[in-house]
Amino acid sequence: MNSLIGTYECKVDAKGRLMLPVALKKQLSPVLQNGFVLKRAVFQPCLELYPMSEWQALMSKMNKLNRFKKKNNDFIRRFTAGVKMIEVDATGRLLIPKDLVVFAGISKNIVVSSAINIVEIWDKDKYEQAIDDAALDFADLAEEVMGQDDEDDGIS
Repeated sequence: MNSLIGTYECKVDAKGRLMLPVALKKQLSPVLQNGFVLKRAVFQPCLELYPMSEWQALMSKMNKLNRFKKKNNDFIRRFTAGVKMIEVDATGRLLIPKDLVVFAGISKNIVVSSAINIVEIWDKDKYEQAIDDAALDFADLAEEVMGQDDEDDGIS
């Protein structure tokens, strides 16, 4: 799957249903029929929507962890806590389960944002706060992560 592109402001109805933005649905069309996995994010109060193929690739990596090491078992348990299989209906809606709505503090207004090969689902206020918080350190972070002098690792 190619990288996803876009950040979209949307609304969730009282039942937790989200209509995928048309532009995002179009990008996801090759994988819509395979379903998705929705989970809690590790570092932020948001949700991560994995196309099934991306989830399976990640699980393949995690399956190589030695389950006889307690920290590996603990990590797997925490990483997969609250994981749900999700399908997009014929109208392009997906249902966010109540426990995940609570985890992410999702209210009516949300932001759906591409994150390379997955989609993040945020409460709009929490998303804006996370972007504002990250803005202060972004130049330093960009230099540290992407500014290597090594030709194989940098993007420029």
